[in-house]
Amino acid sequence: MSHFSTIQTQIVAKEYLLKALNDLHLKWQEGNIEINGYQGNKTRVEICVETNNAGFDIGFRKNAKNYELIADWWGIKDINQEEFVQNLTQRYAYHAVKDQLEQQDFTFVEEEIKDDKTIHLTVRRMY
Repeated sequence: MSHFSTIQTQIVAKEYLLKALNDLHLKWQEGNIEINGYQGNKTRVEICVETNNAGFDIGFRKNAKNYELIADWWGIKDINQEEFVQNLTQRYAYHAVKDQLEQQDFTFVEEEIKDDKTIHLTVRRMY
């Protein structure tokens, strides 16, 4: 019996996903990789994130539009699923927004991380 869970995300760009994983100091591999789960079950993903839980990995696989997050959370004891998804989504959005603003000739003036972990960016564009 497989314990793999699939979470649909709003992540569409691999570039920002990989930057977000780097921001979170996670080790990852890219390719046609099998991730491990309960009792040696495996499933194929495009990006594999290593965990400290032997035999259990986190993966990302592109479906028609977005990336799916796939993991057997039963065996991943040191990563909270909800916090992981929230932190990853925030870092992904940060890179996507920053890149889009730079493409529109905005300059970043200030970046502040608030106590509630929200990020406040101050930008400027000269005409």
